[in-house]
Amino acid sequence: MKRRTALVLAALLLVQAVCVQAFAAGKSVYFTAINDNVLAMSDDTMPFWSGGYLYIPGSVFTGYVREDIGIAYTYNASKQMAALYAVGKSGRSLAFDLTKTYAQDNLGNTYYPTAIRRGDTVFVPASLVAEVFGLTYSTVSLSGSNAVTGDDRGWLVWLRESDYVLQASQFADAARSQMSARYEQYLKSKETAQQAPDPEQTEENFDGKSVYLCFRASDSETVSALLDTLSRQGAQAAFFCTETFLTEQGDLLRRMVSTGQAVGLLAEGTDSEEVLAQLERGNAALYSATCGRTRLAYLPLADSGAAEAAALAGYCRLEPAVDRTGYGLRSRTQAAALLQRISSRRGDLSVWLGDNVSAVGLSAFLTAAKNAEDRCLSLTEPAA
Repeated sequence: MKRRTALVLAALLLVQAVCVQAFAAGKSVYFTAINDNVLAMSDDTMPFWSGGYLYIPGSVFTGYVREDIGIAYTYNASKQMAALYAVGKSGRSLAFDLTKTYAQDNLGNTYYPTAIRRGDTVFVPASLVAEVFGLTYSTVSLSGSNAVTGDDRGWLVWLRESDYVLQASQFADAARSQMSARYEQYLKSKETAQQAPDPEQTEENFDGKSVYLCFRASDSETVSALLDTLSRQGAQAAFFCTETFLTEQGDLLRRMVSTGQAVGLLAEGTDSEEVLAQLERGNAALYSATCGRTRLAYLPLADSGAAEAAALAGYCRLEPAVDRTGYGLRSRTQAAALLQRISSRRGDLSVWLGDNVSAVGLSAFLTAAKNAEDRCLSLTEPAA
């Protein structure tokens, strides 16, 4: 009897180890670092992307981190209110009313997007926190020599004070032992945790592909119709906007952000100087409309030098897996052809459609994609 019990326990441990390895291989793992500290990891507090923004748990700004970086976090569950505030004399604060689509600072300025609650955890946009409190924010891919998780699915989210001496890649190398220790603790916690399904995370379990539709935001009427269609279908996409659109269409930009769509910059210059100037002006216009910025950029005419300069300036360049501008998405026939093309490719993929798209074609594609168990999501930096 004892031998039989031992064999059963051994089998359970083996299955558990396989499940942990499968999780690590199938889902990106995000490490969070504040200044010098790589923080503990758990599934409940893992950063995630939504609407083109990376969200981190507000609870990271507690304990010793609060004292180290000078930012504190509070949350009142009964009032659905969360807040971040500077510890000291600056008086800066950022309040999140979870019943609204925007956040406000202590001066009454409005910011998009707001916080998101998952389960008992409130997540805040990392880029917005950095903007309001004067921090520097980076995401670093932990691949190649930086690999910590054993594959290329690891990312480091790093917030630090603006005068920090190390570059992001240098810090990732220096913090590798910290991340390895945190990752080992994370895997051990998963081995002992109950594997009951989490209703807050059921959206992670699906059999199809993740599709990232990318449009050029041209005339306001078409963009508004596309946003209506996405809203009705519960889908998301990315809108890449020229400087002119960003300057003139503040209402549509705020609507994009508040509904979880990704907003990117479309720069049609060729050389470094021209491209960087367009990106800077575009982000300034986006900030004026939404109090937020983006690092997503589409550079269709940029030479190699301009592309490299944009990357060094912190922009994430869209390189679509599929370009359908020549075919379009304006009818059911074109929707079926696009879905067939997507089905023939392996893995998740981004699709560039430019402005050759209509609400009719988009609606037909979203319906067909849903029937195929594919889902259309807001573009993120790792997917670009």
